[in-house]
Amino acid sequence: MQYRPIPDVVLKTRVRDESIGGDNPYRWQDYHVRQEWAGKRIVVFSLPGAFTPTCSNEQCPAFEQLYDQLRAENVDEVYCIAVNDAFVMFQWAKHLGLKKVKMLPDGSGEFTRRMGMLVRKDHLGFGLRSWRYAMVVDDLAITNWFEEPGINDAGADDDPYEASAPAHVLEALRAQRRREAA
Repeated sequence: MQYRPIPDVVLKTRVRDESIGGDNPYRWQDYHVRQEWAGKRIVVFSLPGAFTPTCSNEQCPAFEQLYDQLRAENVDEVYCIAVNDAFVMFQWAKHLGLKKVKMLPDGSGEFTRRMGMLVRKDHLGFGLRSWRYAMVVDDLAITNWFEEPGINDAGADDDPYEASAPAHVLEALRAQRRREAA
């Protein structure tokens, strides 16, 4: 069952390009979400922001830890998307030591807004950010959706993290495989 359409947006990413040389051999590259995800089965998780406690201490490390198990369930890739720019996402991944999970910057919040997950976090000084969720996308169709409760009360100080944990995503993928095998 598809809960939301995958937005047709372009994310602004930075990729290493040795032909540039120097201390910062990176160039801008457009990441066309629908084009990149077409024909693939991917896991996407989103969170309020880079360098924040729950995102840094729990969510990203947990997805990194379960990456190989997620991939073993016929998942092509695992992405983290946040309303942060490419520079912040790069430094955050480096700080966390992420080697497997791919970081996608949604600097303008357009992907997040079109997913219906953009919330105000002004009470924390964050401005507009993503609500915490995860999803399995199979050839642009959302087959599994994991959203933290309370999005309509997003002004609250709590920042729930349970429903979108990678263990729940992994269990849903395994259950789907068992159903398909039966």
